[in-house]
Amino acid sequence: MPIVAIAYLIFLAAPVLLLGLGSFGESWSNTLLPSGFTVRWFQEVAGDPSFRRAFFTSLQIVGTTCVLNLVVGLPLAYAIQAGAKGGVRFAARLVTLLPVAVPELVLAFGFILVFSSDALPWLGSFWLLAAGHLVLTLPYTVTALVADMEQLNLEEYEHAAATLGASFPARLRDVTFPLLRTSLLSAMLTVAGLSIGEFQLSNLVSGFLSRTYPVVLLQAFYGATGFACAATLVLLFLAVLAALTSSLTAQFAQANKTKSA
Repeated sequence: MPIVAIAYLIFLAAPVLLLGLGSFGESWSNTLLPSGFTVRWFQEVAGDPSFRRAFFTSLQIVGTTCVLNLVVGLPLAYAIQAGAKGGVRFAARLVTLLPVAVPELVLAFGFILVFSSDALPWLGSFWLLAAGHLVLTLPYTVTALVADMEQLNLEEYEHAAATLGASFPARLRDVTFPLLRTSLLSAMLTVAGLSIGEFQLSNLVSGFLSRTYPVVLLQAFYGATGFACAATLVLLFLAVLAALTSSLTAQFAQANKTKSA
């Protein structure tokens, strides 16, 4: 088993290491490793107008997706936890998790069919792309929040507050949001990590001015290898940063729960 684990780690780490070497290599053609050392590939990526525009578009899409997840995901999770019982809760969770099971290409083709019509000519718009990212990431937000609501016994705290005369807005402000603060932060960081690297739906739905970083990244592989490696490393860094921060936030929350107990 240790040999299998080591082999898996090597298989997982080797492409990342090669990307790192290639992004700093002067040239890399028909050899196992690149030759020379340079930082000009990162300078070229930073100076490329297409990549700069795509980078900021991706950040805007990530920010919008996180906000939409808060606006839609929190009430939906709250409704599932507080109101849905038995078969209704199961059906609500099934519908929520459906985008995870359905291939992204199916969702993208559905968007193309619906939103390229004369009645709904929104294909290629920023907000349609953000809506697509919301559909893909919302299951993770809702699942995480519902699980934390159950683990934190949110219903009991709210019931206690209600018996003391707290109104629904007061319970949300003084009970629900404080208890779920860390969970919301962890969920949004997970959403950011998923959104920043999403490619399939974005490639089919985005317009020329709303292309995200992964979509523009595809064209880099038709040019210099060093440029493609550097551009890919930027995306990888952002995704890993979001995932690492989300993991640390979850661990911090778990440590606080343990101390409280």
